[in-house]
Amino acid sequence: MLKIQSVRAHCDIPCKIYDPSVAQVAALSVARLLDLIHEVNLINGGTSSAAQLSRLVTEKETEAGLVKKEVMIIWGDYFKEPQIQQFPEIHSLVHSLMQIASKCKQNIDPENGDELIRQLNRFAEIFWETKGVPTHLVTAPYPPSLPIIQPVLENV
Repeated sequence: MLKIQSVRAHCDIPCKIYDPSVAQVAALSVARLLDLIHEVNLINGGTSSAAQLSRLVTEKETEAGLVKKEVMIIWGDYFKEPQIQQFPEIHSLVHSLMQIASKCKQNIDPENGDELIRQLNRFAEIFWETKGVPTHLVTAPYPPSLPIIQPVLENV
């Protein structure tokens, strides 16, 4: 009826709506959940209920998986040859992000959550720089109150 011969698209989603903020919120959630796991254990003298710990661990793993998913989408769909030439470290950074997100899933060491935020900040910084958007480091307004890279939207 329409006689369309072929259709082409270069992105899974409409262009120009990629944003690392979803991954950043998920990473902050991972860091907070790691803190909560330790707080619950300390408050209860190590006798936290299995259900309480199970829920925290399940949510931590879900959020770490979301970090991986969001980073992979941006890396795979947005970063093309011009951005890769500008930031050749992007491949090793993404690989390292995948590894630290997996460590966050595998254990409950809070340092892994902090490292996830640090690496994701670099990823966000690179992403925004490829778009010509300046960034600044701000402290998240909720626990764990870690520094995160944000775009300076007033100048956009």
